[in-house]
Amino acid sequence: MKYAVGIDLGTTNCALSYAGVDGDGDDRNDAPPVPLPIPQVVAPGEVAERTLMPSFLYCPADSQFPPGSLALSWYPNARDVVGVLARSQGASTPGRLVSSAKSWLSHAGVDRRGEILPWEAPEGVPKLSPLQATARYLGHLRAAWEHAHPEAPLDEQDVVLCVPASFDPVARELTLEAAELAGFDEPPRLLEEPQAALYAWVARRGAAWRKEVSVGDVILVVDIGGGTTDFSLIAVREEEGVLQLERVAVGDHILLGGDNMDLALAYTVRARMEAEGKELDDWQVRALTHGCRAAKETLLGEGAPEVAPLVIPGRGSKLIGGTIRTELTRAELDAVLLEGFFPEVGVDARPQTPRRMGLTTLGLPYPADAAITRHLAAFLARSATTRTTGGDERSFVHPTAILFNGGVTRSPMIRERISAIVTRWATGEGGVGPKVLEGIDAELAVSHGAAYYARARREGGVRIRGGTVQAYYVGIERSELAVPGIPPRVDAVCVAPFGMEEGSEVSLPQAFGLVVGEPVSFRFFGSSSRREDTVGTTTTPAQLAELAPIETALEGLRTPKASEHEQAASGAIAEEIVQVRLHARVTEVGTLELSAVEDAPAGRETPGRRWKLSFDVRGQG
Repeated sequence: MKYAVGIDLGTTNCALSYAGVDGDGDDRNDAPPVPLPIPQVVAPGEVAERTLMPSFLYCPADSQFPPGSLALSWYPNARDVVGVLARSQGASTPGRLVSSAKSWLSHAGVDRRGEILPWEAPEGVPKLSPLQATARYLGHLRAAWEHAHPEAPLDEQDVVLCVPASFDPVARELTLEAAELAGFDEPPRLLEEPQAALYAWVARRGAAWRKEVSVGDVILVVDIGGGTTDFSLIAVREEEGVLQLERVAVGDHILLGGDNMDLALAYTVRARMEAEGKELDDWQVRALTHGCRAAKETLLGEGAPEVAPLVIPGRGSKLIGGTIRTELTRAELDAVLLEGFFPEVGVDARPQTPRRMGLTTLGLPYPADAAITRHLAAFLARSATTRTTGGDERSFVHPTAILFNGGVTRSPMIRERISAIVTRWATGEGGVGPKVLEGIDAELAVSHGAAYYARARREGGVRIRGGTVQAYYVGIERSELAVPGIPPRVDAVCVAPFGMEEGSEVSLPQAFGLVVGEPVSFRFFGSSSRREDTVGTTTTPAQLAELAPIETALEGLRTPKASEHEQAASGAIAEEIVQVRLHARVTEVGTLELSAVEDAPAGRETPGRRWKLSFDVRGQG
């Protein structure tokens, strides 16, 4: 093993960074992580290296590009393309573009193994599943590494793959499965993106980070990427005279980010164009949305102009003459982003949930309220526990520092707006405003931090205590008198408390009856707010968020392949109820496993049977 490797599998961009791990003592390699230049097709027949690989996959028509013009050294017969060319082609032909695969991978409302992308693509366009698209991106990154480092195969390095902090067990399992499909023989270790961003800050600051924070500080990580917004709170503790970091709260999985902003900008431009007498159809609006993404990045960059041009493909027979030209102005950008996504609100504001229509189109589960500041206020209020407020009676957590991450937060305007709002909230309750932790590259921080974390695990260094991002529960059906038309009540029993560490295992004190030998359903729940529950705590499902269930038939005493006559003749039982104890384990790569272990009858020498209840990663519940 020569390298610690960190992978950022982003909604909008992917990146891979690495750091050397060879050497010890005075020869120890402490060089900061560096990004891997990723070869990708940037134009037909042209390959170039970029530190970021756009998370887009384009499926061209058979005759669209000359044979071999999409070839890479490891993919000579490529018929699709990922990266820069895929993103640019999607602006003119959006119906053939796969985007937001990461968001679809975490969407329990669809079959994530089903070939559903590009979403709403016209007939004749080849489709992929969210799982396949994710594997395609990871496969490209893996091949790029092997191309650059043939002497150090990736499977022999220490690899960390980042996921949103709010990813549930199903999405985490699917991410690891995508890595397996991409050719990873060993599953990468998973790390939460906000933690990776803070690791990147620590790596950049070196030993000086301990002078910038102190015991009792609470760091708010605001991670606004292309498709998601993540909030995390990381507390600064002291243990045996040494500063320690502990992740104490994680927000919900919010599908709000650059993608939403691009669409809002497109609607703004379309409204202006319609007022000028220029009509756009849905296909052109999708192309305009991709154009607004590039314009937004231009206007948010350093030394940005006041206006960014936009070109919208026409629907007529003239390829060039039919195009429509317009622009996006800085004033429009400021109005849409600041007032629409970061409005000035009070700390008591909460996301608005207007009454929904009875019928809606299928798609990603975007929140009804796009105001990120309202979601932030709700998160800080929900996270106000004795662990996060130090015992003070506060209505919300007062962060003492903010670390910004994600491409959207490259904008000084957005960082200043969020900082000012949080400061106003804190001073309004007698506190002080947070300072901003500077010094990370918002687009590469996640991959840099993941590489630093991989090396720290191997050689020692700063570690953030974290564990599970939610408390997890299993549904237990009550055994009570039957009432016509009323199903038995269900309790939710905690099987894994908030913050359960990797590699640890717990057993529930209660015994339960497990139905085996017939089809059954297992219900699971999660909560990011119930941080005081311990193993075995019982509550009602109404207070929790339900996760994907498991529909299965656990093997009982009967032989599955035997006929009913043979089973009856042998005395086998079609179904039975076995007394079991539940065991939960958080694996070393960061996933949750649940097992039911039979209580062996007295006098039996052999151990009781064990059934593994894996979370349903098929998304068919």
